Amino acid sequence: MKITILDDYQDTIRTLKCFGKVARHDVKIWNDHTKDLDGLAERLKDTEALVLIRERTPIRGPLLERLDKLRLISQTSVYPHVDVEACTKRGVILSSYMAPAQPSYATAELTWGLIIAAMRRIPQEVAALKAGKWQASSIGSGLRGKTLGICGYGRIGGVVATYGKTFGMNVLAWGREGSLERARADGVATAASKAQLFEESDVVTVHVRLIDATRGMITAADLARMKPTALFVNTSRAGLVEPGELEAALRAGRPGMAAVDVYEEEPVLGARHPLLALDNAVCTPHLGYVERGQLENMFSTIFDQILAYAEGKPINVVNPAALQNHPARSAGTPP
Repeated sequence: MKITILDDYQDTIRTLKCFGKVARHDVKIWNDHTKDLDGLAERLKDTEALVLIRERTPIRGPLLERLDKLRLISQTSVYPHVDVEACTKRGVILSSYMAPAQPSYATAELTWGLIIAAMRRIPQEVAALKAGKWQASSIGSGLRGKTLGICGYGRIGGVVATYGKTFGMNVLAWGREGSLERARADGVATAASKAQLFEESDVVTVHVRLIDATRGMITAADLARMKPTALFVNTSRAGLVEPGELEAALRAGRPGMAAVDVYEEEPVLGARHPLLALDNAVCTPHLGYVERGQLENMFSTIFDQILAYAEGKPINVVNPAALQNHPARSAGTPP
């Protein structure tokens, strides 16, 4: 089969052990990124199985209409970036393994890396030392005894709370009632309101899924309630914050710092994002789940889905109706 993998920014996939699963197939890997319709159509014109790395490239109807050879899209987790209806109409199978309830420890770990880096101003001090200076940045702050506010106490939020307790922080949670019940069951204090969470916390970290109901849920008013010494952390999705409001809040001094791993449009190239120009913002290029062990597990599943399709027995099919519309295949080709 002709397999195409999009958006492998760090050229990592071919180095994974599980890559051997598709060694006998014709695999093309793209390390750069484009959302240009004509460019994507050209890249994918001969593709039979398309591999997506999470939500990096949207796959919509106008593109699918130009991909006559495409038979399978293989990925893991949620698929808001894929036009499932268009896939079904064209007989393109979407195989996406929905992992059972388990946290992304990699994202929780990165969250804590950002918290410590921002509070102790580690990136600024590293840059200063390389420039020949010594203790040149404004002094940082420790975490013990301070309040960690968790907005959205789900699987990742629960792990982050555990790490916070280990660091001797007071943990405060806010979210939907189900989140609050989980927090209380874990012995975590809950805020009476979102306003209280933002006002009282020294660090606010957001762990909420981006859906229509949560888009823009963090407002300018929320950020303005934070202390001038406080840190706002977002390793979830940029769309949870009202557009432009975090940059404005940082310039206004409330909160005093931010640590961000996610952006409205990704990838961010040429340093073209206003947060990158602010000394009180620590920014990473969406590294939350990008960790070798997690990618090994993810792509082992993605490749298993392709092999199952090649054997005529597709698995983890999101749109089973596509099987009815699947184009007739020549003898000896699946399914």
